[in-house]
Amino acid sequence: MDELIAGYRRFRAETWPQQRARFEELASAGQRPHTMVVACSDSRVDPQMIFSAAPGELFVVRNVANLVPPYLPDALFHGTSAAVEFAVRVLQVDRIVVMGHALCGGIGALLRGAPPEARDFVAGWMSIAQRARDVAMRCDVPDQRQDVAEHEAVRISLENLMTFPWVAEAVAARRLSLHGAHFGVATGRLVLVPAQGPARPA
Repeated sequence: MDELIAGYRRFRAETWPQQRARFEELASAGQRPHTMVVACSDSRVDPQMIFSAAPGELFVVRNVANLVPPYLPDALFHGTSAAVEFAVRVLQVDRIVVMGHALCGGIGALLRGAPPEARDFVAGWMSIAQRARDVAMRCDVPDQRQDVAEHEAVRISLENLMTFPWVAEAVAARRLSLHGAHFGVATGRLVLVPAQGPARPA
């Protein structure tokens, strides 16, 4: 905990004085982020840092492998779906970006099986992206399967977003746009991943 407190103290001493007015405005006027980002929980992939975003600009939900499940309103717990609902229907964001990344442990578990210590929830959660595994395993170059699956998982989440009726309605009305992306941890490069077709540099 000591390193976290030290980081907080640096924030109060260095960042807070520079950003104080912005935080006070966000506190009084409320948030109005322009973009929702669905990103992985991986500690190496910070959307705010990657997009050089200021406080209040991004509404971020992070989960294992940046997955969006299909629309399924029931009495179970749906953290990611709840975040999508709030972003689209309450905050009325302009766009949703699903951002995958290289070396994703969730995708690794999808391809090679979840480790024994992570089978209570990870294996079931990753079943959302089963098609990504199927596509990757058809790749003739084994070393490329992880990358193929990471890109395909982004496409699956983009497709699943369109199963939410109010997302589809907002997209049809051009009030909302959906985008896919993939971040290279070792390279620092971002590519755009469309719902169909090859990725291209950002």
